[in-house]
Amino acid sequence: MVAGLATGKSITNPDANFAKAGVELVQARAEHVDAKAKRIRLSDGRELTYDKLLLGSGAEPFIPPLEGRDLKGVFALRTLTDAERIRAYIESTRPGRLVFIGAGFISLELAAMLGSGSPDDREITVIECLTRPLPLMLGPEFGERVRDYLVDQGLELRLGAKVARILGDGGVVAGVELDSGETLSADMVFLNVGVRADTRLAEEIGLETGRFGVVVNRFLETSDPDILAAGDCAEKPHFITGKPVPGQLRGPAVIQGRLAAKRLAGYDIEFPGVLDNSVVRLFDLYVASTGLTAEKARSEGFATVEATVDSRSKHGMIPGVKPWSISLVFDRDSGRLLGGQIFSEDIAPVKEIDTINALILGGKTMRDLTVLMCAGNPDCSSEPSLEPITIAAEQALQKTRG
Repeated sequence: MVAGLATGKSITNPDANFAKAGVELVQARAEHVDAKAKRIRLSDGRELTYDKLLLGSGAEPFIPPLEGRDLKGVFALRTLTDAERIRAYIESTRPGRLVFIGAGFISLELAAMLGSGSPDDREITVIECLTRPLPLMLGPEFGERVRDYLVDQGLELRLGAKVARILGDGGVVAGVELDSGETLSADMVFLNVGVRADTRLAEEIGLETGRFGVVVNRFLETSDPDILAAGDCAEKPHFITGKPVPGQLRGPAVIQGRLAAKRLAGYDIEFPGVLDNSVVRLFDLYVASTGLTAEKARSEGFATVEATVDSRSKHGMIPGVKPWSISLVFDRDSGRLLGGQIFSEDIAPVKEIDTINALILGGKTMRDLTVLMCAGNPDCSSEPSLEPITIAAEQALQKTRG
């Protein structure tokens, strides 16, 4: 929407869809829930009763307590309203110097979109306290590839740097000061350093909450069995480690919404946990990740073996070939696949991340993957001899013989 590729109406669910499905839409805020009486008081004064209640309160941007965060021209992107405010500000002020605090996928997607729109009119700087972009998605190798690509596209990356405060002039943002004392001029600053589950109503009800949100069981039931929670407000187990994680991505939210509906309809289907399967487009680069990076796996106690394979989007004899690479992480002891990452200059190969995701969920090992047979066609896949998932598995298997 900010980039002008979609309208607000196109990315929201029309009210008529609820009516057609027999759902009554009430547009008001839930101010109070009496769990014993099973009554909800709304902001418009009405009260509703319930047999079962589903909390889907989502998450809010985490705004670090930086001096200057309330200046005009400082934005976070989370909701449609945020996007509309950002676009209106850009159209009215025509900012030339944009600073992004945080190098996660929301920051980088927005920086790439705005950089693509007017590359000669805007100076874009991304500041990240860690040493690579997309630090939660990628390991060092692919992180460095993304860094080099973004620099080639004209972005300035300040990695390993921290913002001490945001500077203003007359109530309007004018720049940022780094903890080194260096100052950078800015006409607009974006704060996208993460989100936090909105658990305010859950805490008022007295539901159990954890570090990452409302605590739920595998059926999405809270500590009150008649109240369920789903989406960004709910804590989720990681599929591999079993430990609670935020899992605040579109995929888990959609699946949990469907699963909550099934639970309310009487089905006993358990939520499997999350792998943080995600994909991002940056200019004409596509990057994806699922499961554990090698660093994260080692921190969880796994002895890892990994392999990176470079491939291509089509058979070498077909015009229009574009490169792509895959990196897989295995548990050396069991051979189990733990994670994967993709770096691609073509859109089609990046969706192989869903194949990797399914293989992890299926408990497949490096031995299993050496005989994985994929569909092939010269115009839409690499040669069978360059199919990277099987090659990566073969290379990892060979490393275990040392």
